Amino acid sequence: MTDADKFLYGDRGGVSNPLAQADWATKKLVWVPSEKLGFEAGSVKEEKGEECLVELADSGKKVKVNKDDIQKMNPPKFNKVEDMAELTCLNEASVLHNLKERYYSGLIYTYSGLFCVVINPYKYLPIYTEDIVNMYKGKKRHEMPPHIYAITDTAYRSMMQDREDQSILCTGESGAGKTENTKKVIQYLAHVASSFKSKKDQVSAASGELEKQLLQANPILEAFGNAKTVKNDNSSRFGKFIRINFDVNGYIVGANIETYLLEKSRAIRQAKDERSFHVFYYMLTGAGDKLRSELCLEDYSKYRFLSNGNVTIPGQQDKDMFVETMDAFKIMSIPEEERIGLLKVVSAVLQLGNMSFKKERHSDQASMPDDTAAQKVCHLLGINVTDFTRAILSPRIKVGRDYVQKAQTQEQAEFAVEALAKASYERMFRWLVLRINKALDKTKRQGASFIGILDIAGFEIFELNSFEQLCINYTNEKLQQLFNHTMFILEQEEYQREGIEWSFIDFGLDLQPCIDLIEKPAGPPGILALLDEECWFPKATDKSFVEKVVQEQGTHPKFQKPKKLKDDVDFCIMHYAGKVDYKADEWLMKNMDPLNECVATLLNQSTDKFTSDLWRDMDRIVGLDKVAGMSDSMHGAFKSRKGMFRTVGQLYKEQLGNLMATLRNTNPNFVRCIIPNHEKKAGKLEPHLVLDQLRCNGVLEGIRICRQGFPNRIVFQEFRQRYEILTPSAIPKGFMDGKQACVLMIKALELDPNLFRIGQSKVFFRAGVLAQLEEERDMKITDVIISFQAWCRGYVARKAFAKRQQQLTAMKVIQRNCAAYLKLRNWQWWRLFTKVKPLLQVTRQEEEMLAKEEELVKVKERQLQAEEQLKEFETKQQQLNAEKLALQEQLQAETELCAEAEEMRSRLATRKQELEEILHDLESRLEEEEERVTQMQTDRKKMQQNITELEQQLDEEEAARQKLQMEKVTTDAKLKKQEEEIMVLDDQNSKLNKEKKLLEERISEFTTNLTEEEEKSKSLQKLKNKHEAMITDLEDRLRKEEKGRQELEKNRRKLEGDSTELSDQIADLQAQIAELRAQLEKKEEELLNALARIEEEAAAKNTAHKKIRELDAQISELQEDLELERQARSKAEKHRRDLGEELEALKTELEDTLDSTAAQQELRSKRETEVTQLKKTLDEEAKLHEQQMADMRHKHNQAFDELNEQLEQAKRNKVSVEKAKQALESEWNELQIELKTLTQGKGDSEHRRKKAEAQVQELQVKFGESERQRQEFSDKITKMQSELDNVNSLLSEADGKNIKSSKDLSSVESQLQDTQELLQEETRQKLSLSTRLRQMEDEQNSLQELLEEEEESKKNVEKQVTTLQAQLAEMKKKLELETSSLEGAEEGRKRIQREMDSVTQQLEEKTAAYDKLDKTKTRLQQELDDLLVDQAHLRQIVSTLEKKQKKFDQMLAEEKTISTQYAEERDRAEAEAREKETRALTLARELETMTDIKDELDRANKMLKAEMEDLVSSKDDVGKSVHELERSKRAMEQQLEEMRVQLEELEDELQATEDAKLRLEVNMQAMKAQFDRDLQARDEQGEERRKQLVKQVREMEIELEDERRQRTQALSSRKKLEMDLMDLEAQIDAANKGRDEALKQLKKLQVKYTHIHRHAHRKESCRRLMEQRLSFDFGDIFIPGLTQSLASVSSAERVSFLKGLLTAAARMHLKLQTLKQPLLEQADKTNSRMRQLKRQLEETEEELTRANVYRRKLQRELEDATESADAMNREVSTLKSKLRRGDLPYNMRRALNRTGLDSDEDGEVVTETAEPAAE
Repeated sequence: MTDADKFLYGDRGGVSNPLAQADWATKKLVWVPSEKLGFEAGSVKEEKGEECLVELADSGKKVKVNKDDIQKMNPPKFNKVEDMAELTCLNEASVLHNLKERYYSGLIYTYSGLFCVVINPYKYLPIYTEDIVNMYKGKKRHEMPPHIYAITDTAYRSMMQDREDQSILCTGESGAGKTENTKKVIQYLAHVASSFKSKKDQVSAASGELEKQLLQANPILEAFGNAKTVKNDNSSRFGKFIRINFDVNGYIVGANIETYLLEKSRAIRQAKDERSFHVFYYMLTGAGDKLRSELCLEDYSKYRFLSNGNVTIPGQQDKDMFVETMDAFKIMSIPEEERIGLLKVVSAVLQLGNMSFKKERHSDQASMPDDTAAQKVCHLLGINVTDFTRAILSPRIKVGRDYVQKAQTQEQAEFAVEALAKASYERMFRWLVLRINKALDKTKRQGASFIGILDIAGFEIFELNSFEQLCINYTNEKLQQLFNHTMFILEQEEYQREGIEWSFIDFGLDLQPCIDLIEKPAGPPGILALLDEECWFPKATDKSFVEKVVQEQGTHPKFQKPKKLKDDVDFCIMHYAGKVDYKADEWLMKNMDPLNECVATLLNQSTDKFTSDLWRDMDRIVGLDKVAGMSDSMHGAFKSRKGMFRTVGQLYKEQLGNLMATLRNTNPNFVRCIIPNHEKKAGKLEPHLVLDQLRCNGVLEGIRICRQGFPNRIVFQEFRQRYEILTPSAIPKGFMDGKQACVLMIKALELDPNLFRIGQSKVFFRAGVLAQLEEERDMKITDVIISFQAWCRGYVARKAFAKRQQQLTAMKVIQRNCAAYLKLRNWQWWRLFTKVKPLLQVTRQEEEMLAKEEELVKVKERQLQAEEQLKEFETKQQQLNAEKLALQEQLQAETELCAEAEEMRSRLATRKQELEEILHDLESRLEEEEERVTQMQTDRKKMQQNITELEQQLDEEEAARQKLQMEKVTTDAKLKKQEEEIMVLDDQNSKLNKEKKLLEERISEFTTNLTEEEEKSKSLQKLKNKHEAMITDLEDRLRKEEKGRQELEKNRRKLEGDSTELSDQIADLQAQIAELRAQLEKKEEELLNALARIEEEAAAKNTAHKKIRELDAQISELQEDLELERQARSKAEKHRRDLGEELEALKTELEDTLDSTAAQQELRSKRETEVTQLKKTLDEEAKLHEQQMADMRHKHNQAFDELNEQLEQAKRNKVSVEKAKQALESEWNELQIELKTLTQGKGDSEHRRKKAEAQVQELQVKFGESERQRQEFSDKITKMQSELDNVNSLLSEADGKNIKSSKDLSSVESQLQDTQELLQEETRQKLSLSTRLRQMEDEQNSLQELLEEEEESKKNVEKQVTTLQAQLAEMKKKLELETSSLEGAEEGRKRIQREMDSVTQQLEEKTAAYDKLDKTKTRLQQELDDLLVDQAHLRQIVSTLEKKQKKFDQMLAEEKTISTQYAEERDRAEAEAREKETRALTLARELETMTDIKDELDRANKMLKAEMEDLVSSKDDVGKSVHELERSKRAMEQQLEEMRVQLEELEDELQATEDAKLRLEVNMQAMKAQFDRDLQARDEQGEERRKQLVKQVREMEIELEDERRQRTQALSSRKKLEMDLMDLEAQIDAANKGRDEALKQLKKLQVKYTHIHRHAHRKESCRRLMEQRLSFDFGDIFIPGLTQSLASVSSAERVSFLKGLLTAAARMHLKLQTLKQPLLEQADKTNSRMRQLKRQLEETEEELTRANVYRRKLQRELEDATESADAMNREVSTLKSKLRRGDLPYNMRRALNRTGLDSDEDGEVVTETAEPAAE
């Protein structure tokens, strides 16, 4: 393992440690919070209620811990895991432990879902070399260990493949390594994008220069923007977004840098042990003498702005760094003038700190005693000293319309100088960034896509947090929201891909309240808006700003008032990372960033060009008079600026908005940098510090989001392999699909369905489920191992037992043999037998036989060895012979090759001469071209000058356009403010109208109460008069009391009537509540629908649920009030009964004590007291009743107000949606305009100069259009003001339009999604078609090449034929000359002619075959075109089918929504039925109470009758008169009649209640019948729709079957074509073989010709020799005789003699021929054999290459076919799964299953047909 591997892969040896696994399983290890280590490992010993007794693993201490504080520990399998999202227990302790273990192992990079967490190692690691870069190049993320290169490479590859812009977001604390990681990203991209060396040298050189500049931009930015802090020696004091542009081929085209929040206050003051920006120290140490004098540089100690003097950085030399930055400037091609200008500004900033001011004696005015520093500043910046000092000490300030010189105090002057220093440094830094961007964007190639790298400070929580921290935390809130939203999208895509049903939650909405608190413009305004608003007012302070914030946002859930003292904290904000306390000191100043306008104008008019360029834009400056509050009104001051004034908060908000817009359009990649300790030590990690950063960086927030879903995912195979041990009998034997096996396993495990989901390729689990399964698995494995050990021990014990038994039997046998031997030892016959036995020969025969057999075996072995050796020698001999032949063949081949090489050498020599001639021509042309190039360069320079001039004009026009746009923005803002004010006024008006209505209702209630009270007082006065009459008239007392009793009964009746009225009112209220409920439910449904269409369904649901709960609580409160009313009523009835009993007692007492006057007086006093008590009780009851009624009305009004507020909120939401829609439409129009301009610019790119002129004209036209638009806007404003009056009347129509627009929006979005998917599919199809076309073109090219080769060979053959014909003609001539002498040659010539005829016939046949091949080729090409057309048609069919499938999915979704609506309606009907039942029960209870009252009255009547009878029977002893008794009798009879009347009334009421009960029952039955009918009708409708859907499904399946048939036909046609191709190739091979045979025959003919030629020459030479010999012999020997004999012999005899000589010569010649022919034939045979072997070899090689090429083609086609088949199968399976998901009836499922089975069988048939083709 190399050093790099140690820091990349690490050592995960402990992961598979069985001891650790067992320890974890047995001890129940958990994490316990610790102060030092963050979390400690411990094992749970006891559980007591909510507390647990935990034993710590390291120390062994036992600690009591609350259950909520304990966190679960992951199994050892997950130790040092590369992606923390894979952890089964996702909690803070597990994340911290994993990071700590990896960090201590040297692994600084760790994934956490989308994040890449980086911990600063504080040492150099060898993981950034070029080898590592090459190692990560082109690899996927999961293939390599975590690294910043992996993140960068995935971003680069996805940019290249998907053509989507990418972004890498690096955040973290200062010193965490953000800047270093951004450097590594840029280094990797520069290497990858410049490593392609296929382009020309010029382009590569240019791109190399650009990449060098990109890398060198970093040192310049670090010099001017970085500084040494306590935490970090090279801390970036600004945020940056580096945008690297790439062209279509992936080469770097250019770059752009945007900066954020430069800490400019560091230029004037620094904390202890910290430095200012590096450039100050670099300049003071590295500048030479000439430069020092030019820049007026001094020693460190003389500069006030360098607070700590010369603070050095260990391991860094400022002088070397100065040289490096200057070199970087040169590489960036920044000229020396601009460099010196930059350094002058830096020196001027330092000199500004040396300006000192003093207070004058008699006034507060400041003075400058020593102006040397001011002179230096003016010298460096090129301004006048006196003007400068005057501008600082007594600047001109505008008061009203006049300018006045105002003397400045010492504090004001110092503040102005510091502000000037900060502003000049910031402007210089901004100019530098623009200059770098200009240098990086000078290439003319256009960027197709880009990768953005964001290096910005992370979340900051200090003891004292100010405006800068608010901006940084606001940025991080936005970035975290982006992360949450992307995570939500990826989770959604994953779940949709796997087909999992999950209620999607947009986690980005969690952070929206905090973001609204900071940035919301109005309703209520956010903190930044309030800060800008305060900046407008002259007398505003930080305190007034804080008060306004508390007043506006005091009730916000994310806002808190401070718990600390007011001096420390002003307000608190609850961010996602925690609560942050903010101190609002000097926030108004920081937001306005004021400057001395007089000094700014001086700098604008500077003689130095650089400083005047820096201070060019004077419009955005806020003067010091605005801060001092000297101007009359701020609005007037800002109007004079033409709306150009922008606060720091506004600018940053706009900048951040642009950044977030670009990031949202990219695919983000997240890198989170973490600082391990503040001591800068390697290998040390502080847990609490890391935990705080994880919280602030959003890593824990991401884990929280993971927890809500299904974070743990396992592939089916791995799940089955690992956990099949838990369910041994669940899966049957044989092959089974992974998904089915997992379903069976999970059923056997009996897991809660909420804890898992089964996708298409994975099983998804919630957090903690895998840990539980791991525990169960460990327990199962331990049980298995224990049983295995027991079995092994049993087996070993049984084996030992068997061995012991065998030993026992052996011991018994030995004992028996020993006993027998002891018996036979002394027996004589035994001794004799032992001595005789060895002497017998029978025993030796066996030994001899054995010896012989051994000898036989040895002999056989030797024979076999000899035979094997013989075979080996024979094979070796054959091999040697073959090698000998091969060597001979090689020799001959080499000889031929030598001849060929010599020919080639001669050809090359001729070619060389030709090339030299061509070279001379080219050199002459080159000279001409160089002259032309020089002319073109001069023309180009002229054109560039023209272009620069035109660009300057364009810049000026753009500046004017920007000003117009700024004015447009300000007018828009004013318009928006006016609209918001109008909205606020409308709201206030509506509220006032509501209050007026409420007051009127209250007045009416008070008047009714007053009338009731007057009536009651009148009745009481009547009672009082009657009682006084009773006191005066003792005799008539009984009558008066009876009258009083009658009045009391009347009052009772009134009270009962009131109670009945109250019950009716309560019933009305209940009915109203029911109606309100129905209205509420309707409103909630409408709200839910509206919010679902605007993608805010989840939040609306929660609020609706909360409101329902509140209404339920209100209803319960109303029911409690009703019960209280009932109790009060029962108490009143009891009181009435008690009064009646007291009256009866009084009667008896009166009758007993009529004679005694003293008793009468006492009774009188008692009656008076009782009457007063009764009055009091009546008053109290009336008051209680009134209070209860008022409470009821108050609660009802509150509920009504809440409903009205909800309606108003819905209307506001509608208005905001309309505004957003208008904004989107305007953006869309602007984008269309920009698209048009871009297309025009593209068309005119060739003629640059003309294009520039056209652009100028277009800009002028645009300027006119913008003026027209402005006029149109003003017209629109007037129209809007006129239309504002009619808005209230159009609200209802707007509601309907809003719903329609939301529906249209949703439909448009669905259409957009469909079109995007269609586009993606079309692009895929295009790619596949292009690949197929390329393959076909390659095949066509190969066929064309073959044809060309064959045509060339044909031409060669024709040339050879012509040459042969010429040779034949020559030979014919020679043969005609030699016919007289050679008859054998004529036969040879005839043979040759025959062979030539056959060759010509073969050639004609070949030409015919070639014509046929051409025809077949054209036919094949036509068939190919037809196939392509069929393929396009099939793809169209597939696309139509997919559209139908989408429509079918939409129909299914609509059916689901309808079913849910039906279910909701059914629930409502059931709820109404329940309410009616409860009402019937209450009526029944009231009936029972009334019957009880009647029974009691009957009893009282009987009692009274009995008393009357007693009174009649008993005669008074005291001397009652008969007259009085008769009176009492009459009174009693009257009472009896009244009681009867009351009984009759009660009976009537009972009958009425019974009738009402019967009516209710009838209504209930009717309602139930109606409900059943509605349900039946809806069920019938649902069945009809389902039938329609089944029909559609069947039609779809029929279409699918047709498509399959077409596919099978296409496959069959493809097979036919392949067979045709095979036949064609076979024909081509046959033709090639024929051609080769023809060539061989031609060569044979040539050889024969040569032999014949040689034979003829030999014959001639032989003939000459014979003649010479004959002449010699005959001349020497027979000449004299011959001459004599010839002279003597006649002519006939002479002829016969010569003929005999000739025959003898011919015989000699034949003998010679017979000797020579076999030798020649052997030589010819060997040569022909060698050539044949060579040709066969070449033919076999060519056939092999062709076979390989064809095999590869077949493989590709088969792979394409299998891929298409897989895609079709997937589509079918997705259709099935979608159909299965729907709530379909049993009949439909049966039909679908049948169709699915048929389709599966078809699919199997297709695969079976495809497999033999592959074979």
